[in-house]
Amino acid sequence: MAEDSSKAWSVLSVVAALGAAAVARKGIDTGWKVATGKEPPANPADPDVALREAVAWAAVSGTLVALARMFAQRRAARYYVRSTGHLPPPLRKS
Repeated sequence: MAEDSSKAWSVLSVVAALGAAAVARKGIDTGWKVATGKEPPANPADPDVALREAVAWAAVSGTLVALARMFAQRRAARYYVRSTGHLPPPLRKS
């Protein structure tokens, strides 16, 4: 039973994180276009992208995607607790 519980959490956690990252990415792209009037850099590592723009893009997109994933996984954990009555195995304190 614990193995099924762990697998269910793994699937729920991954789906929540990927969904949140996709939604965040769309919002970040739109926000970048509004703020700068330009498309976001396709590849910030490209030497043709200004260093300042590449650093700004990496900082903004990395931070916002990580925050979106964290909030989604926290919501998934709350759902899991409501459904099972306990924390998912990886989040339980020893």
